[in-house]
Formats: sequence, C-alpha cells, structure tokens
Amino acid sequence: MNFIARTALFLIVASLLLNAPTVIAEKAPLFSLSGDSKKIQLKKYRGRVVYVDFWASWCEPCKRSFSWMNKIQSLHGDEKFSIIAINLDESHAAAKAFLKKIPASFDIAYDPSGRTAEAYQLKAMPTSFLINKKGKLVHQNIGFRSEDKTELEAQIKYLLGEGIAANK
Repeated sequence: MNFIARTALFLIVASLLLNAPTVIAEKAPLFSLSGDSKKIQLKKYRGRVVYVDFWASWCEPCKRSFSWMNKIQSLHGDEKFSIIAINLDESHAAAKAFLKKIPASFDIAYDPSGRTAEAYQLKAMPTSFLINKKGKLVHQNIGFRSEDKTELEAQIKYLLGEGIAANK
C-alpha cells in the first residue's frame, strides 16, 4: 500500500474512532429514585439511549441546559431516547420552584442524599452521562456550554443508530 493510500486509510479510521462514543465504564450505576409521578428506575430504560443529567436549582448552567434537553427530548423521544434529570437539591421546594420557571418535558428524579451522584463520581454541576442501549456509559459531559451541544447531539444520533451520517 502506498503512502497516499495508507494516509487515507489512517484518516478514515481516525475519523471513525473520533466520532464513535467510547465506553468509559462497564455498566452505568443503577438507581431507583422518586420522581414527580412515578419511581424512576434506570433498569427500566434498558434498550433506550439515556441521557442522565445531574442538576440543582442554584446552578446557572443547569438553567441553560433545560431548554436544550427539552428540544432534544422532543426531537428524539420517539426513537428509543430518554432524558432523566436528577435533582440534587436538599429542598424539594427549591427544585419545584426551578421547574415552575423552567418546565421539563422529560423525567425528573430526586436524589437529595446525593447517593446516585456519588455512584457516578460527580465532580461538577451540571454533569451529564450518555448511556447506550446496553446500559453502558459511553460519554460524560462536565458543565454545559453552548459549544457542547453539537458534540452531544452527534453522540446521541450515533447511539441511536445513525452512525457516521450523524456527523455529516
């Protein structure tokens, strides 16, 4: 194989590797938390791509992420995609006040003890995780910046089976 062919092959393989989610752990830690209208159990989402977002009422970037999560849920919710936003406020009233101002079109769970956040080794707020259909962690996003949206959307599309076409 000549130099040009090897270089082209390298660039194709590198592109595939960069665009494909990388497993960051064997399995996502399971949780069972109270929700607004039902118990939120991660194991019941098996077979779906799940975006788990940890948030709190006092977190400014969390406010910006909610409108994006509403949009993504509406775009992909019928494609075996779900969002679970886990609130870490000690006060349920603080979370409810936040949700009154910024409603959510996705599942909200409450973890005032922080045990689920500990299981996910949370280091900053907000932090989100993408879990593939097999229940494995494939992506972690710390914080929420406008520039994160493109990468997160590409990862979600890839996991939903759109593969490389999602990045074109």
